[in-house]
Amino acid sequence: MSAGKKFTEDCARELREAICGAGGNEVFAAAYLDADGRIERINIKARGNDSAVPAVYSLDADGMPDVLVHNHPSGFLTPSDNDLLIAARAAEDGIGSYIVDNTVTNVYVIVEPARTKRTVKLNADTIIAQLEEGGAIAARLPAYENRASQLELMRLIIRAFNEDCLAVAEAGTGVGKSFAYLLPALRFAQLNNERVLISTATITLQQQLFEKDLPLVNSVLAKPVKAVLVKGRGNYLCRRRLNDMINQSQPDLDFIGQEETFKAIVEWSSVTSTGARSDLSFTPDDGVWARVCSDADACMGMRCYAREDCFVMKLRRAAADAGILVVNHHLLFADLAARRDGAGYAGTAVLPPYQRVIIDEAHKIENSATSFFAGQFSNPSLFRQLSRFFRQRGARRSGLIVRLTACLPADIGDEAGVDWQTIVEEIYAAAEELNRQALELCGESVFRLVPAREALISERLIPPIENVRRLLLRFTGKAAALAEAAEGIKDSNAVIDDLVWELRSAIRRLQNLCGVCGHFIEYQDYPLESIWIERRRSNRSGGNDWALFNTAPISIAEQLKEALFEASKTVICVSATLTVSGAFNYWMSRTGADQAVNKDGGAKIVLNGSFPSPFLYENAVLTAVPADAPDPNGREFQHFVDEAVFRLAKASGGSALVLFTSFESLNAAYNSAAPRLEAMGVRCLRQGEDDRSRLLRAFIEDEGSVLFAADSFWEGVDAPGRTLRVVILCRLPFKSPNDPIFEARCEHIETRGGNSFMDMSIPEAIMKFRQGFGRLIRSAKDSGVVVALDGRILSKRYGSLFLKSIPKTRYCFEDFDTIVQKTGEWLSR
Repeated sequence: MSAGKKFTEDCARELREAICGAGGNEVFAAAYLDADGRIERINIKARGNDSAVPAVYSLDADGMPDVLVHNHPSGFLTPSDNDLLIAARAAEDGIGSYIVDNTVTNVYVIVEPARTKRTVKLNADTIIAQLEEGGAIAARLPAYENRASQLELMRLIIRAFNEDCLAVAEAGTGVGKSFAYLLPALRFAQLNNERVLISTATITLQQQLFEKDLPLVNSVLAKPVKAVLVKGRGNYLCRRRLNDMINQSQPDLDFIGQEETFKAIVEWSSVTSTGARSDLSFTPDDGVWARVCSDADACMGMRCYAREDCFVMKLRRAAADAGILVVNHHLLFADLAARRDGAGYAGTAVLPPYQRVIIDEAHKIENSATSFFAGQFSNPSLFRQLSRFFRQRGARRSGLIVRLTACLPADIGDEAGVDWQTIVEEIYAAAEELNRQALELCGESVFRLVPAREALISERLIPPIENVRRLLLRFTGKAAALAEAAEGIKDSNAVIDDLVWELRSAIRRLQNLCGVCGHFIEYQDYPLESIWIERRRSNRSGGNDWALFNTAPISIAEQLKEALFEASKTVICVSATLTVSGAFNYWMSRTGADQAVNKDGGAKIVLNGSFPSPFLYENAVLTAVPADAPDPNGREFQHFVDEAVFRLAKASGGSALVLFTSFESLNAAYNSAAPRLEAMGVRCLRQGEDDRSRLLRAFIEDEGSVLFAADSFWEGVDAPGRTLRVVILCRLPFKSPNDPIFEARCEHIETRGGNSFMDMSIPEAIMKFRQGFGRLIRSAKDSGVVVALDGRILSKRYGSLFLKSIPKTRYCFEDFDTIVQKTGEWLSR
């Protein structure tokens, strides 16, 4: 091919002169294309001899090259094996490879470069007009309201798409952030044929976006954008695993008492089009579902006989050509972890490749990422894993080992089987001893492994945990030997192949548990992890407590910085609570967003903005703090809370959400107030008496009820109207100093010269306080009272930071009797 088709004249001359300057020997250059696809600029990277040159290229001030170019002095341009190998590696990054002669007259193209297409920028005015009065979206909304903050938020998001940068936005309740990001996202995906990934904190919000908001926005586009809802594979049925359970010669011991559930799943499997657990008309037992759902370790991929009807495969095919993917944070982090660990960013990992990401409920990503990268094990989880291998009840045996040995020639089964029952019993005994020692160390709460406790850890914990790991490694070794023996027989069949595959996946699970054991044994080698044991209470009457062994990263900022903020062109993070004292610094430092750089090494551009709620809080909300509240750390405080909750709920006639920071305080207040309130006809609900969704439904349906709750109920409660007119925040939501992750993070801050109280405790508490406050006003018609019973808001210097963090309201900072009176007056307006 003529070099004139691939090089500009000036660039060909420059390369020719470089070759001449190297004495006609080989030179190696990084080259960059112009808009027409011809090389317009080169950087000479290396010079060699008449038959070889170092292939040196990397990210530099000019970014990654488009093409690698070198010359063959012989004039013979056919690539060598080394040329092909280097070209193949470069092609993984979209880089092309050319060979030229010394006069740069002819060129041999080994690999064409992946042409960088020009991004079609969004027209902000056109898109925003769709959500203004009379616009296409506005016309489809039955209760449309023009919200200036929503339109400004959309303008910021459009800039993030157009400028390939990071946007961090705080959008108050009622702004309408979903439409603010969906309109630009769908339009960008449509114009550029480029995938946009939207991640939410929960599957519930995933489904709301996918089933309600997305179809509405798509309906105004001339050509709708294909959108796919993607959940973790454990949410989908695996036909092969289900068939294996159906075809077992003996019923599985784990299914005893769950026969009707299993039968219902079998019947549903013949009619479901998605295989999604959420499509079941009932909630299946977790143990039964775990045996028939899709599992990454157990997946046989293209070897599976059921692959054509595989629900996960169908989902992946649908996702591969979708313009919008709606996922949850856990699935996003699973994908990012796989890419960071070697899967790369160009192809499919857990999800298809993407360069544009929108993260809703972004205030949760640190906790979500920490949870994903954490490790844990306990006796219940260990025994559940062991039961997959071997289980005996009376004379009946079940499990993968029993099923596999039954399919093998007797000599092979006997050779690798040894005495499985004895081996399993040894593991059970060792695990029980470890559990006993761990519970003694925990006392009634938590035991964190720190160097100051080295003597105690070495004497009491390391020996039993080493024994458990030793026995598990011996067990997995023998199980692996059985799998290897089964693979080696001549008369293998599909049943044996499937069982071996399942056995190997179960072995990997046990090996992962051994890895967690290793972190405990070598805990001092992991200074950036929090490693601890906590006591868990049995839910069964008469059940024994058990120890939960945990590991978690102290910081995930570096992981998020590299895998998310730097690897993506556009990342848009939105939430109602991202700022502390009006600044994004705390959230950005915790997530690594403030350290992100572009491919050229320069700091990533970060757009940010706060978009206030359109609701008129000053007319709708009375915020009260009793000036005579006792010290929260004193003995009188709990009695004060008990009486305050009763009197406020009485004054409001119910319709109250009472938020606590501990279950001990919650139970005390409930036991004191509930009998008196219920005698007055006020229904009292308590967290823990039913699952979260049913509890919330009962609260919302009964307008006069009172809900006593903690922790997770500080956010995610959406009860507009007369159902919720009073929110009582019993105590400032500082994290417990006994929380092992929080404690380790505070220590890490202190060792680096920071002040953990001001740098972490205060910001964390403010963000949680704002979430609790935000439960009250969910629509423009709502009104009510927020009472914070913690007097530190008024007496401590930091207290003003909490009040400054919430919208401006009416205030009452008087004695508690006056607050009760003012509450009644405010609600009766």
